[in-house]
Amino acid sequence: MSNNTFESDHWTGQLRQLDLPGGIETVLDGSERDFSLLQAPFAEIGELTVLGYSSQGPAHAMNLRNSLQAAGLDTRVSVALREGSATRLRAETDGFTEEGGTLVTPEVGLRRADMALMLISDAGMAEMGQDYLDFLRPDAVVGMAHGLFKGFVENRGQQIRPDLRTIGVCPKGMGPSVRRLYEQGSGINASAAWEEDPEDRDLALAWSYGIGAPFTFRTTLDNERLSDLVGERAILLGAVHGLLEAAYINELSLGQYQRDAYLYTVESLVRGISRTISEAGLRGVYEALDDFDKEDFVRSYNAAYPVFRTVTEKIYRDVKSGREVEEVYEDGVNNMPMSNVAGTEMWDVGAKVRAEEGDGLDNFHDINPIVAGLYVAGMMAQIDVLRQNGHHWSEIINESVIEAVDSLNPYMKKRGVDYMVDNCSVTARRGGRKWGPVFQAWLLQEVFPKLNSSSEAITGTSFDEFLNHPAHSAFNTLSQLRPSQSIAVV
Repeated sequence: MSNNTFESDHWTGQLRQLDLPGGIETVLDGSERDFSLLQAPFAEIGELTVLGYSSQGPAHAMNLRNSLQAAGLDTRVSVALREGSATRLRAETDGFTEEGGTLVTPEVGLRRADMALMLISDAGMAEMGQDYLDFLRPDAVVGMAHGLFKGFVENRGQQIRPDLRTIGVCPKGMGPSVRRLYEQGSGINASAAWEEDPEDRDLALAWSYGIGAPFTFRTTLDNERLSDLVGERAILLGAVHGLLEAAYINELSLGQYQRDAYLYTVESLVRGISRTISEAGLRGVYEALDDFDKEDFVRSYNAAYPVFRTVTEKIYRDVKSGREVEEVYEDGVNNMPMSNVAGTEMWDVGAKVRAEEGDGLDNFHDINPIVAGLYVAGMMAQIDVLRQNGHHWSEIINESVIEAVDSLNPYMKKRGVDYMVDNCSVTARRGGRKWGPVFQAWLLQEVFPKLNSSSEAITGTSFDEFLNHPAHSAFNTLSQLRPSQSIAVV
């Protein structure tokens, strides 16, 4: 693994070098806010237009409005929405108005923009993105919070206008959390992308700093698209959903009561397992078990890792080839309905348990070693797939571990899988729904029959490799850069 370093005369006091397995990575430390640092990078940005106001749009628009005002800049931050937009009232409530010139149509907002953040839905960008970019003047800055659009246009043999300056800032969490933590004086870490221009670099870092990112890692829009889409379909959403469905079905087949089956699958994962990973890392889960449970963890890990690796590699190929991007676009164009991810028995049982127990569930700390082995195997499989494809540790650990246990699982813990999945982008929601049942089928057909057999030995080197994996060292370093405040799900 190579170095992932950069320099900046403007940000030199905020740059930190991380010594990670196989290389050095540079990160921007934004944990101590000094908004005067935004003055130079934003000096030429008189008009900043945020296109879209659904998931990430409100956080970027309001955080930047607050930060640029605090910096003493007179940059006008506007929201651009189509006539009749469902989010228009929300934008007005947040202080963006026609009368003040800060709530405008896309054409008006983009034509006058020095910098435009393209934060409409992925399907909307696929359908209208190139038309919207045509409104921008040459040398305007185009900001993306996702690398999907770049991949979409390249699939068609096109490119984003070369006379535009394209940068990216991609928060490692949902938009509402980006805003909520900013208001609390904290934030969500982000990755930033730019080409080689020093001004673009400093502006991308300033954008991330301005929305409150405590730490910003460097990526490319291509790598961000790959890691993000793979993560959503694998361990962040799809794989964890499929894992829990399969584990619950298996618990029932062994004679477990519905309530206990739910507790020892879902609640075990979102509470004891996630908390232990967050505090002590992946190896810490194994080390927290007694000797008897350690044996179950090892059997589960060895049985599941090859399955998770196989499916995750397939996902990576489909994302890289553009097949996944095209499918998401076609489903959007054809108004393909989405299934109810919480429509199975397990989630009905879970709703009843949460209603009956309330805060009493906070006393449930049990770690099911089988579920723990499956979950850690899924994370490690994704880590290895991203690693073999040249991604850097900051991206790998954030997309495979930290975002899962710190940003997403708290939503499932609060209200169930649908609250987690359906607070994400449409691209993530469709991907999770597609691949969750695939993981579920593989686990029920290939893994649980082995685990339930008293005569079948489960051998392999997967667990031995896990114990000495460099991911543990990378996690230990990167986990120190997490926000000072945990996400409070409401």
